[in-house]
Amino acid sequence: MKLIIQIPCYNEAETLTIALNDLPKHIDGIDEIEYLIINDGSADDTVKVAKEWGVNYVVHFCKNRGLAKGFMAGLDACLRNGADIIVNTDADNQYVGEDIEKLVRPILDKKAEIVIGERPIDNTEHFSPLKKKLQHMGSWTVRVASGTDIPDAPSGFRAYSREAALRMNVVNKYTYTLETIIQAGHNRIPMMSVPIRTNPELRKSRLFHSMFGYVKKSMITILRSFLMYKPLKFFGVIGTIFCLLGSALGIRYIVYLCLGEGAGHVQSLILVAIFMLTGVISYLIGLQADVIAANRKILEDVQYHSRRTDYDIEELKKMITQLNDNGNTEK
Repeated sequence: MKLIIQIPCYNEAETLTIALNDLPKHIDGIDEIEYLIINDGSADDTVKVAKEWGVNYVVHFCKNRGLAKGFMAGLDACLRNGADIIVNTDADNQYVGEDIEKLVRPILDKKAEIVIGERPIDNTEHFSPLKKKLQHMGSWTVRVASGTDIPDAPSGFRAYSREAALRMNVVNKYTYTLETIIQAGHNRIPMMSVPIRTNPELRKSRLFHSMFGYVKKSMITILRSFLMYKPLKFFGVIGTIFCLLGSALGIRYIVYLCLGEGAGHVQSLILVAIFMLTGVISYLIGLQADVIAANRKILEDVQYHSRRTDYDIEELKKMITQLNDNGNTEK
């Protein structure tokens, strides 16, 4: 059983060594632990620090491409290098490395395919009261959109089994945390959370520059993900609202007509037509989007099998190379 711990990095030379030193070197049930960083266009000595420390793999971007792209590139590299379990953590040592064992244990025990660390948000001193409320509100929204019970959706401290990692897709450019939960919930991937600890803040978050920007981007990500996986429900709700409004106005006009006052409320008929037409169009868009979502599911299954074959071939090549090297050594 091989575990690879991946760390997305963007100008993390000052804190990376602290985070790496905190990572576990042995976990019961894990035969091999390796370390990988994603250098997301760093302009400092991040890569040099990582190599001097002894990380096994470095994924390098020439320019900054964002957390979501870095996360997916890290998953790809981990899978290609034979990871059975992948843990994602931060380079600023936000999370306690010892708690990685808590993340991987449910996967080892076959209880889950994805495990997300639940931070003690209410007890985190460097979180402002507003940020705490927004974190809870965002997690609640993701729970509703995904049909899951994950209490800390924005947490980046998480573990993926090989099977779950093969099915991951992230299309937004902002962050992977919210979209992957909605995707996993839609695909019925077994997922759970475990309580974890956090360390004191070493630097300010670089994921967002303002609270408003964070909320806006998070809501767009959630909405987009919900539209991708449950379009019929989304447009069906919109269509129902407009049809109910149109029906209410229509009944109102009929009442006035029966009272002999219909001539003064012709405008209501125009609104009825607009609302009912909008409702019907919403239903039609929902049906069309549902067909597209079904095709997306087929493409995801094709991608899953393609990835699995590709990575298995990579593993087979490495095994053959290793056997040949061992044979040459013995000779």
